[in-house]
Amino acid sequence: MSVIIQGGTVVTAHRSYRADVLCNGGKIVAIGESLEVPKGADIVDAGGQYVVPGGIDPHTHMQLPFMGTVASEDFYSGTAAGLAGGTTMIIDFVIPNPQQNILEAYKQWREWAEKSVADYSFHVAITWWDDSVASDMEKLVREHGVNSFKHFMAYKGAIMADDEILVNSFTKAIELGAIVTCHAENGELVFRLQKKIFEQGITGPEGHPLSRPPEVEGEAANRAIRIAEVLGVPIYLVHNSCKQSLEAITRARNEGQRVYGEVLAGHLLIDDSVYRNKDFEVAAAHVMSPPFRAKEHQEALWRGLQSGNLQTTATDHCCFCADQKAAGADDFRMIPNGTAGIENRLETIWHHGVSTGRLTMNEFVAVTSTNTAQIFNIYPRKGSISIGADADIVVWDPEAHKTISAKTHMQNIDYNIFEGMTVKGCASHTISQGNIVWANGELNVVRGAGNYVNRPPFANYYDAIKKRTEQSAPVAVNR
Repeated sequence: MSVIIQGGTVVTAHRSYRADVLCNGGKIVAIGESLEVPKGADIVDAGGQYVVPGGIDPHTHMQLPFMGTVASEDFYSGTAAGLAGGTTMIIDFVIPNPQQNILEAYKQWREWAEKSVADYSFHVAITWWDDSVASDMEKLVREHGVNSFKHFMAYKGAIMADDEILVNSFTKAIELGAIVTCHAENGELVFRLQKKIFEQGITGPEGHPLSRPPEVEGEAANRAIRIAEVLGVPIYLVHNSCKQSLEAITRARNEGQRVYGEVLAGHLLIDDSVYRNKDFEVAAAHVMSPPFRAKEHQEALWRGLQSGNLQTTATDHCCFCADQKAAGADDFRMIPNGTAGIENRLETIWHHGVSTGRLTMNEFVAVTSTNTAQIFNIYPRKGSISIGADADIVVWDPEAHKTISAKTHMQNIDYNIFEGMTVKGCASHTISQGNIVWANGELNVVRGAGNYVNRPPFANYYDAIKKRTEQSAPVAVNR
C-alpha cells in the first residue's frame, strides 16, 4: 500500500521546502510538488504542517534487568510509545553481566526485541575483558551490524569499566572500525560519596545528587576523551548533564578531536529541586544517573546544542514504577536508576527549543534524528527525507497543544517527569516503514513489525587513522 503526504513543508537538517512525499514498499519513492496520487494510496493531508524525518532515540533501555528488578517498559510498549511521539527508531543497549559472554548477551537482547513495533539497533556494553571479549567484538561488527560499544565508568562492583578495560576495548574498536561510547562518572568517587552521605544520615532521594556531583562527571568525561585521543578512536559521550562534561567535549572538539556529545530532554528542562520534594515517590521518580542538575547547567546544555558541541538528544528511557522505586525507601543507593521520556522527547524539545528561538526547525531535525543517523552510520537510510530512504516520517503540527501527564501517556510507567507541562507542537501522524502507525491520537501498530537495523563499520575513517598512526610512529635508534 502506498502512502502520499500532501501539502506539507518538508523540513530536513539542511533545508525547508514545499513538496509532496510518496512512500511505497517501505521506502520514499518520490518527492515533488503536486505528485500524482497512486490508485488506492492512503492520503495524509499535511497542509499547514511540517514533514520531518522520524525521530531516532540513540539511548534507551527497554526491558533492562537492573538493580534487582526489570524495567517496566518492554520493547513492544516502549517502541509503541515512541511512535506516538514521533520516534521511529531506537538504539538500545546490550549490557552483559560481568563475565557473561557478550555475544550470548547480544542474542538474548535480540530475542527480547523481536516484539518491537518500530525499527531498532543495539550498542553493546563492554563490562569485562579477556581475549574472548575481543573476539566477540569482532563477530558483532563483522556479522551482526554493531558499530558502537558502550562503557559504564560508574556502578562499581557491577558493570563498571576501569581504565584497563577502556584501553583494551578502545584499542579493539579502532581496529574494527567501531565508535566507542561512555557513561562518564567516576565510579570510585561515586561509591565513596554514596557511603559517606548515607553514613551521615542522609538516606532519602536527596542523597542521590549529592553523591554524584558535576565534578565526578567532568573528570570521567575528560579521562575518557583523553584515552580516546591517545588511541585515535572517535568517542561519543552519553547523557551529558553538566557544564563540566560539556567543557571537556568543547575543549577536545576545538583541538580537532572526534568527540560527540548527547543530551537528554530531561537534563535540558528539569533541575535538582525535584530531589528535595517531601513526597518520596515524586523525588524517587526522578532518580537517574547522572542526576538532574542545578539550573545553571541547563542553560549551558542548551548553548551546547546551539553551538554544535552537543549533537544529539536522547531520553535514556528506562522505566521503573513506584513500587520498584520503593526498594530504596530507606536507602537512596537502592532506588533503581531510570526515568521515562521516549513519548515526549520531540514535543518538549520543539516547544522549549524551536518555539523559544533556541533552535531552528532544521537544527531540531538535526538533533532529534539526522545527527544520530550520521554518527552511527545509518544515514541517509535513516534521518533523511530523500528518495530511497526508509519511509520513517513524522507530520508535525506546530499548532497542536498537549498537556503531558502519566494519566494519558502511552509509556508503561506510573509517573511522567514532565507531568503537567503544556507543549505546543506535536506529531499528528507518524509513518513507520511506509505505514501510518499514529494518526490524530490513534495508534495502529503490529507486534513484531520492527526491523533490526545493521550499522556498518567506519572503514574509510579507520583505515586513514591507522595509516596516519603508522606513519607517525617513532623510529627505533640503534646505539
